Amino acid sequence: MKPEFDLCVIGGGSAGLVVAAGGAGLGAKVALVEKRALGGDCLWTGCVPSKALLHSAKVAHTVRTARRAAVGADEPEPDLPAAMARVRAVIQTLEPHDSPARFRGLGVEVVFGAGRFIDSGRFEVEGRTLTAKRFVIATGSRPALPPIPGLGLTPFLTNETLFELREPVPRLVILGAGPIGMEMAQAFRRLGSEVEVLDSAEQALPKEDRDLSALVERQLVEEGVRFSLGCEALEAAPAPNGIRLTVRGPTGAQRGIEGSHLLIAVGRKPNLEDLGLDAAGVALENGRLALDARLRTANRRIYACGDVAGPFLFTHTAEHQAGVVLKNALFHLPVRAETRAVPWCTFTDPELARVGLSEREAAERGVPHRAYGFDFENLDRAVTDDAARGRAKLVTSPRGTILGAAIAGAGAGELIHEYVLAMRHKLKVSDLAGAIHVYPTLAQVNRRLAEQRLKAGLTPAAKRWLKRIFGLRGN
Repeated sequence: MKPEFDLCVIGGGSAGLVVAAGGAGLGAKVALVEKRALGGDCLWTGCVPSKALLHSAKVAHTVRTARRAAVGADEPEPDLPAAMARVRAVIQTLEPHDSPARFRGLGVEVVFGAGRFIDSGRFEVEGRTLTAKRFVIATGSRPALPPIPGLGLTPFLTNETLFELREPVPRLVILGAGPIGMEMAQAFRRLGSEVEVLDSAEQALPKEDRDLSALVERQLVEEGVRFSLGCEALEAAPAPNGIRLTVRGPTGAQRGIEGSHLLIAVGRKPNLEDLGLDAAGVALENGRLALDARLRTANRRIYACGDVAGPFLFTHTAEHQAGVVLKNALFHLPVRAETRAVPWCTFTDPELARVGLSEREAAERGVPHRAYGFDFENLDRAVTDDAARGRAKLVTSPRGTILGAAIAGAGAGELIHEYVLAMRHKLKVSDLAGAIHVYPTLAQVNRRLAEQRLKAGLTPAAKRWLKRIFGLRGN
């Protein structure tokens, strides 16, 4: 019997919505299955609410530090419950873009409910069986919880519950010094909470080069955030005024840390349970979907994209992968997902953004490389804007091929895209150095950094040859 739909998309987060809207726009008959509400983690518990809260925190910090710019200002009066109300208002403003009504208006059949595959070509939802030529798994991810004794009896927050807070947070303890932990540490500190961050790693933002992550960590320390790094959480328990963690430090000594609230931010895990993957012939590897470069599962009729596909858990990669899936599923084009020129950004202040290999990753993988840096304190616009704390790094092959770039500094999330474009289209470092950049802008850091690589290529021997050939007489 002919399948009812061309595409059946399972999951209404960023990836699933792009596939559904794009497929319908291209003329496909599409079903979109979602258990709860369209919009996914990004709209309800991730990107949108976190950036809205960070904005309120930055405004408070700007007022608090206004005298640095010779502007008189009173001490701000942050109101966390009011800030959370603003977060909810921002979500409500953006929610109509992801509403069922909008997608039904695009021609997508939206089906709410939990479902599972009953065989390789049928997906059952609340008693209804959906058949399709192609299926797309886009069920996203959820917070991972560490195996800490007593955690199940201790009240704690994750990104899924953090933005539901209605009360003040006098003292926030954060387990995890990755992007989520660092962003929320700075936001809550700027909004008046005492904050302590714990991590088993010996540095904050442990996936980034130490010289760059240290810039962010130093800023947070100066704002009053406390760090306990290289620490292992041994036990969690309720306390009279909130929670208590027992931790073991780098020296082996144990101590207790108490807080009014505990935020768990130690990573994510894919939502793959109860989907009937075995019945569909979909294989897993180490708890994740086994996918080829075209994002196909072991069942070539079933694709995956977004957090559930990995390895990059970002909304922008979800959207990119959704486009790859559409081209492969509908038009059978051999399109591969981008894995090399994928950027990301931690939205602390200063921001930390990267694309490609870091200097440390290149060294650990044995990749021949050279690294070059340029500090924001040598950038005129950074000095005028009190944004001199920053550094940009470029990692190249010995012959100058761009392997990666990273920026810790004001506007890093905007500035990194020049390197994304360069890597995507295999531009040379000389192309970046030769492009005219507006003065004075922070974007000049990209040209200055590229010039560091070109200067390094001008060896003493090359300089002697230039002098000889062109009759130059300088030293």
